[in-house]
Amino acid sequence: MYRCTEVAIDCVQYSGEIADPVQFKEEGNKHFQAGEIDKAIECYTKAIKSCKDKKALAVIYRNRSACFLKKENYNNAVSDASKAIDVDAADIKALYRRCQALEKLGKLDMAFKDVQRCATLEPKNKTFLETLRRLGADIQQKLKTTFSTDSRVQNMFDILFSDESDKEKQEKAANNLIVLAREDAGAERIFQNNGVPLLVQLIDTGKPEMILAAIRTLSGMCTGHRARATAIIHTVGISKLCSIMAVDNEEIVLATANLFQCVYDSLSGGDKRNYGKEEALVLDSSKDLKDILLALLEMIASKKVSGHGRDQALNLLTKNVPRKDKKNTDNSKGLFTIDHGLKKILKVCGQVPDLPDQLPLTENTQLIASVLLNKLYDDMRCDPERDHFRDTCDEYIKSKFDPNDMDRNIHAINTLSGILQGPFDVGNVLAGRQGVMEMMVALCGSEREVDQLVAVEALIHASTKTSKASFFISNGVTLLKDMYKKTKNEKIKIRALVGLCKLGSAGGDDYSMRQFAEGSTEKLAKQCRKWLCNPTLDVRTRKWAVEGLAYLTNDADVKDDFVEDEAALRAMFELSKDKTILYAVACTLVNCTNSYDKKEIIPEMVQLAKFSKQHVPEQHPKDKKDFIERRVKRLLKAGVTSALAVMVKADNSILTDQTKEMLARVFLALAEDIKDRGTIVAQGGGRALLPLALEGTDKGKIKASHALAKIAAVSNPEIAFPAERIYEVVRPLVSLLNTERDGLENFEALLGLTNLAALNDKLRVKILKEKALPEIENYMFEEHDQIRQAATECMCNLVSCKEVQDRYLEDGNDKLKLLVLLCGEDDVQLQRAAAGALAMLTAAQKKLAVKITKVTGQWLEIIQRLCIHDNPEIQHRGLVTVFNMLDADEQLAKKLIECELLEILTYVAKLEDNPKKQDAINAARACLSRAMDTGLIKPFSN
Repeated sequence: MYRCTEVAIDCVQYSGEIADPVQFKEEGNKHFQAGEIDKAIECYTKAIKSCKDKKALAVIYRNRSACFLKKENYNNAVSDASKAIDVDAADIKALYRRCQALEKLGKLDMAFKDVQRCATLEPKNKTFLETLRRLGADIQQKLKTTFSTDSRVQNMFDILFSDESDKEKQEKAANNLIVLAREDAGAERIFQNNGVPLLVQLIDTGKPEMILAAIRTLSGMCTGHRARATAIIHTVGISKLCSIMAVDNEEIVLATANLFQCVYDSLSGGDKRNYGKEEALVLDSSKDLKDILLALLEMIASKKVSGHGRDQALNLLTKNVPRKDKKNTDNSKGLFTIDHGLKKILKVCGQVPDLPDQLPLTENTQLIASVLLNKLYDDMRCDPERDHFRDTCDEYIKSKFDPNDMDRNIHAINTLSGILQGPFDVGNVLAGRQGVMEMMVALCGSEREVDQLVAVEALIHASTKTSKASFFISNGVTLLKDMYKKTKNEKIKIRALVGLCKLGSAGGDDYSMRQFAEGSTEKLAKQCRKWLCNPTLDVRTRKWAVEGLAYLTNDADVKDDFVEDEAALRAMFELSKDKTILYAVACTLVNCTNSYDKKEIIPEMVQLAKFSKQHVPEQHPKDKKDFIERRVKRLLKAGVTSALAVMVKADNSILTDQTKEMLARVFLALAEDIKDRGTIVAQGGGRALLPLALEGTDKGKIKASHALAKIAAVSNPEIAFPAERIYEVVRPLVSLLNTERDGLENFEALLGLTNLAALNDKLRVKILKEKALPEIENYMFEEHDQIRQAATECMCNLVSCKEVQDRYLEDGNDKLKLLVLLCGEDDVQLQRAAAGALAMLTAAQKKLAVKITKVTGQWLEIIQRLCIHDNPEIQHRGLVTVFNMLDADEQLAKKLIECELLEILTYVAKLEDNPKKQDAINAARACLSRAMDTGLIKPFSN
């Protein structure tokens, strides 16, 4: 009887047919039996082309169907089996093969009919009966799920549209709909049950909670599904979604922005999931993507859009327009955005909230627009593109200058401020254009408060670099000083002060290049701290105080005073929750911790510079190590780690890569002292470091990874990185196992990995998947004792993995030899780690216990030294290795017992029980027992 659990090939002989198809079929059979499926398919295809006998053809089709089943090409398997069934409706083999293929394709009802026919033909066949039972149960479950889901979906919409339903029921139904939409099966049921038009009706109710539920449900439905995303865009309409995102409700705006992002990812391929045949229903998405970009650009300059809506439109452009990978040469989206929207972005930058008839803005809008400008400029590939960008900005600013309209002039200068905060090089060129600086000076002398505010801010942004600051020292300091002294307006006063702070810090931390007289910077800083701690001032004015401190803290006297003022520190941390000053806060903290890059001072070069009368940078006395450590302690006491953790959660458009790098530098400085790492962990520093180690500049990721390594090296990783975060730590640590990294980074990364590898198999496998094993092995050869020790300890924790054991089993390498030789080193910690690895390897693989004798002639001497070692742990590990060798091979066991090792084992076994040495004593006794069991020694008798 035919066994249906196997795919059998029919070997029937045919008469009356030409030789070729028979020969091809027989060759196909042979290839199939040999597992050469592709060749078998090729032979059967040739046989089909030349065969004219219907019955013979049916058998060949049936055989090729079996091949396609093996190849998991289920559509072709169904097709071929069907052709065989067309000839003989009772062909049981073809019927069952088609059943198997249909089941794999998810067509359970059709598969059920085929196996039902098989069971009718052979009612006692257990395979058919089992398949029939299983498919019947699967179909019932699927029907149950389908009807259940369909009815649930309809029930939820009925509740939502019912005027009689109470608010609590409606909220529950809305939440259920959102949850259902996040699962593909649920999303599909909503979609198939006319869900999108119903959700549009929910939006049209105008009730905020209904709009929110509908938008979030739509987001779940289109996430990763191109076909549904396209349908949603065409049914709801891009303009309608923009009008929803334009409302003055932050929660609805954020939800709609998320929906736009989900749609964009699905249409552009940003979401890589595959949804099979539905993908084929969607043609080119480029028009929809272009329409979305145009709609967002239209939003940012529209007066009908709320401040929150404008922010999210800018954020969406920032996330989706610039290239994520500069290796990709296609920057057409960036060029398209510049052609159709650069002037609109500049319009947003130029808005002055204090003037009438301005666009609705939030505190963050102008900064987000500046970030977008910077990203677009960075996305340019060549000078002509950059020239076009700069010329467009230049033309826009020139077009706004009007001697008869001061408001237009203010708009032009404020636009320049926005460019200076974004692509500084462009702003710097424009600030040097004829008439621009003169206009700034004229506005400073204006009687109108708004003119002075805009001008001072533009002056501040224009003096970002030392070269530009030196120009203002000679031309603008007097003006700023006059404004600071004469004005009674606190808003103008503080901005003028920040300008002076900026100019006063032009020399950086070079003590010899102070721009102002001794004590002046401390006075400016004191005034900044006073404003910072004044709750009666508006938030925007207090934020300018932080800007001033960001520059003034280049001076060591200033930062020393600042960290002693805990009230000022806490006020700054509280203000940092407003994301617009993240950069300034990060700068201030970098300065206070001295975590910026420092040039190495070579005494010989200093002498040479003095001899040639060149400038020699000088270090401030308060920038020495003990002062820095004291400042770090003060910051930790004031709660800097908690503040940093909040800052890391900021929106990506504001939390730039440069800001991330500075935060990583601060974290690394805070983690320098081992005693402080527990505080950092307790305040959420471990969790906050993970995103900084995975995203940002290369230098920033290295700094954050090093800080993670410092924490992982001395803390319990399960506490420092709770739940699934612990697995995210592995990649940053492995990135430090690189010859380009310095020795301290290598060493602390190895310590961190050692701690992780000690926890569980899943983490050990994760370390291996990140390809850390070759690097760890290389560091076991390192000349530096501590690095070599750390690598060996890490290996000791990894050897329980089968993959690691296999590497030691391979012929032609010295891995095991190195481990044995390390056991003979004088360094106790190194010996302990190597002996532990050796004991674990020989316990897991008996072949390795035998292989030890072949790797080096010193093996026996080294093993004996381990067994008589003063350190109980090392002695125990050595004796365990001996036990494993006795257990591995009879000849090896005999060799060990015939040498001095027997005396060592006997001596240790006879020692009195001792808690400190009990493990070693027990291991020696186990070795002797093993030797007695195998008959190598006999028990002593009186």
